[in-house]
Amino acid sequence: MGAGAVLGVMPEEIRGAQESAGASSASLALSDYEPRSMLHVKETHVARARYPVIDIHTHLSFSAKNEHGVSLAPQRHYLASPEYLLPVMDRHNLRALNNLTGGFGEGLIETVKKYDQAHPGRFYTFTEPSYNRFLEPDYPKLQAQAIADAHSAGAKGLKILKTLGLYLRENITTGKLVKIDDPRFDPMWDACGQLGIPVAIHISDPVAFFTPTDRFNERYEELHRHPDWSFYDHDFPSNAELIEARNHVFARHPKTQFIALHVGNFAENLENVSENMDRFPNMSVDIAARIGELGRQPRAARRFFEKYQDRILFGTDATPHGEEVPQQIYNDELYEIYFRFLETDDEYFNYAPSKIPPQGRWRIYGVHLPEDILKQVYLTNAARLLRVSV
Repeated sequence: MGAGAVLGVMPEEIRGAQESAGASSASLALSDYEPRSMLHVKETHVARARYPVIDIHTHLSFSAKNEHGVSLAPQRHYLASPEYLLPVMDRHNLRALNNLTGGFGEGLIETVKKYDQAHPGRFYTFTEPSYNRFLEPDYPKLQAQAIADAHSAGAKGLKILKTLGLYLRENITTGKLVKIDDPRFDPMWDACGQLGIPVAIHISDPVAFFTPTDRFNERYEELHRHPDWSFYDHDFPSNAELIEARNHVFARHPKTQFIALHVGNFAENLENVSENMDRFPNMSVDIAARIGELGRQPRAARRFFEKYQDRILFGTDATPHGEEVPQQIYNDELYEIYFRFLETDDEYFNYAPSKIPPQGRWRIYGVHLPEDILKQVYLTNAARLLRVSV
């Protein structure tokens, strides 16, 4: 060892080589970084679910929305026909797809006819609030009646988008934000309870969306790609405030069944979700678009499944890409990843089909659920809430 090294002085040629290497690595854009794991671990291919599945959380239709995310018209746009979807469903043992965004009014009637009535037992449809009438003085009564009419038309439940709480304002698009627990919606919640139909409610986004988009944000790349997804430093409520307002609704309407989507909108904190589920027997959750969170805490996630096995529903947030996409591509990988997460003890695998993880740079682990829990999560919990025979 030379004297320079002993004294802590780096030889010039070594320093130059390291500086050159540092400059080279610094020139690599983070979006171009695609590390390949060197781990040799088991890889299980699960193309077909072990039990029939009801995917409680899909989007087969949508309406045009304004820049604030508020749908003001009943007209629907369809992402894929039943004929396109059925082969995909049969390939993966999907008993039924539940379309949460079925719309309202004539749009809902059209959607139910296109899917549910054309293929009984394979498709179910939820209605949505008709915010286009929000400014009418008797809106609470009108909205409650709209729920009853939607149920008569075949709707199996009500979907609440995060429009309520984050986008809907007193004058629909201007003024103060309307809170989730606004009493004007009480007749709507009560109508669902009286009719025995569940409310699927999405009130927030990943908690990282409420923090600065900086070097400490684990979803920096996602928010950098979609800066409009950030709720930080605006007039939006915090994630905690949104959950508190939602909980007020759960408490005021104990006879109404609520499905708190995306693992209760707080998959990063299963202790919090558990506390709320213990507090509100009328609260269930789905796992849609959150296996990336559950799978990086597999031991806590498995305990969560074991404790609430009769109140957790399978969901993916799947959205067809359109008729022009070959059937063998549509969501095949997505469903196989979900099945792998639930059914195997595989380690360190991608939680989404894309090369670069869309939510954050981590991988997940399977929770290897027992068969009795699998059957409930895949099928019977959703069937009970939807009141359908399987």
